[in-house]
Amino acid sequence: MTSHTRLIAWLALFALLAIFPLLPEPIGSKFHTELVTKVMILALFAASLQLLVGYTGLVSLGHSAFFGLGGYTVAMLAPMSEAGNGWLLLVAAVAAAAVLAAVIGALVMRTKGIYFIMVTLAFTQLVFFVFHDTRIAGGSDGAYVYFKPDFAIGSWRWIDLDQPRQFYWFVLGALVLGIALMAQVLRSRFGHALVGIKHNEQRMRAAGFPTVLYKWAAFVFAGKLAGLAGFLYAVQYGFVTPEILGWHQSGNALVMIILGGLGSLGGAVAGAFAFVLLGEWFQALTRHWQLLLGGFIIVSVAVLPQGLMGLVGMVKRLMGGKAGKAAASATPASTTNADTTATASVASTTPTAPEARS
Repeated sequence: MTSHTRLIAWLALFALLAIFPLLPEPIGSKFHTELVTKVMILALFAASLQLLVGYTGLVSLGHSAFFGLGGYTVAMLAPMSEAGNGWLLLVAAVAAAAVLAAVIGALVMRTKGIYFIMVTLAFTQLVFFVFHDTRIAGGSDGAYVYFKPDFAIGSWRWIDLDQPRQFYWFVLGALVLGIALMAQVLRSRFGHALVGIKHNEQRMRAAGFPTVLYKWAAFVFAGKLAGLAGFLYAVQYGFVTPEILGWHQSGNALVMIILGGLGSLGGAVAGAFAFVLLGEWFQALTRHWQLLLGGFIIVSVAVLPQGLMGLVGMVKRLMGGKAGKAAASATPASTTNADTTATASVASTTPTAPEARS
């Protein structure tokens, strides 16, 4: 898929998401609007993990620490009697996640493979128990965000997050911004270096790239985006609990990017939509919905090792094969006859072996 085609696909997706709340019910109902809002928040979270796993080769089970800290920052700093300043809360949530990612990244970046996975898991569990076993922010009961933040510009209140549709579009804007930033990073020299580190870190190091510093920077940048997703999550639901800090949240995001396709921002978005929407559907069918979801994931990984985005390549190859066959069958008979005649005339003027020797 060319960059032009990819851009058109992204624009079509965002345009469809933008008009979704305006569609007639039951499609554009309040329930479906809030559900797709949740999916977009998790898509941003999954895309931030995709930057580490799919592009840098860092499989982390500690990404939920930044997601949860972003949400907890809002709950701890938001006033209880009025709406807080949304700009300050947003910056504080992203900054807190970035600082935590910088500290954890500096400690784990020397590890590799299974050791990196286990150390990031240990750190996220450490953060989980800090909030779960202490009274910093309500302990195991969590904390509440009583009023949605106010994003006023002076006296102009350009958006009201209490309105489901306006909050939906606010989240969509954050998703578009996050995807655009990651796309620009991946197109830069820094992004190409990350992909090179994933494939052969030793060669990149021999070429003079400070690979540890590059991986640490990617870790911090991904942590910032996870903190942004955590901020949106806390604002949508109005409360946070230690569960959003648990390693299973990182596991869910990892399943999303594997389901959608590793090494693709579109795969992170597609995987988030598939994971959440199928979970909702299976819950409506049976209380044992996790068995159905788990079975679907197993079958999907077995049939589509490149994820849902692999379907695009399959369709492209299929269409290419059909186009090739159509072009071959559409070759004019006169052209074939002309080629045959030309070949025959060349053969008739070419001397035989005995004539050539004489």
